[in-house]
Amino acid sequence: MHELSIIENVVDTLYDFFENEPVRKVHSVTLCVGTVSGVVPRYLTDAWKWFVKKDEVFRDSELKIELLHAYTTCLDCGEEYDTVQYAKICPHCHSENTVLKTGNELYIKEIEAE
Repeated sequence: MHELSIIENVVDTLYDFFENEPVRKVHSVTLCVGTVSGVVPRYLTDAWKWFVKKDEVFRDSELKIELLHAYTTCLDCGEEYDTVQYAKICPHCHSENTVLKTGNELYIKEIEAE
């Protein structure tokens, strides 16, 4: 389960940010997760719940997850299409000359803290 290491990296990143912006308590963290990123949102939530019990600044905080839909662009015909439905082959011209445009992201979008 690599989601635990992702949560640890998120928390480390936030603590780096807190060096310049002191924070006493985190109420929530919003992560954007692409639907083809290989990250399982439910596992992220479970890892978050386990982790926040150990850290006073994050205790009782909420992890919010926003899913980002995956879209692919065909480099031959220029059309954009749903990656999950069609994968690598363009449904418009049947080319495999495609590139994933969105959907593999994982980033911190928002922090609610005091």
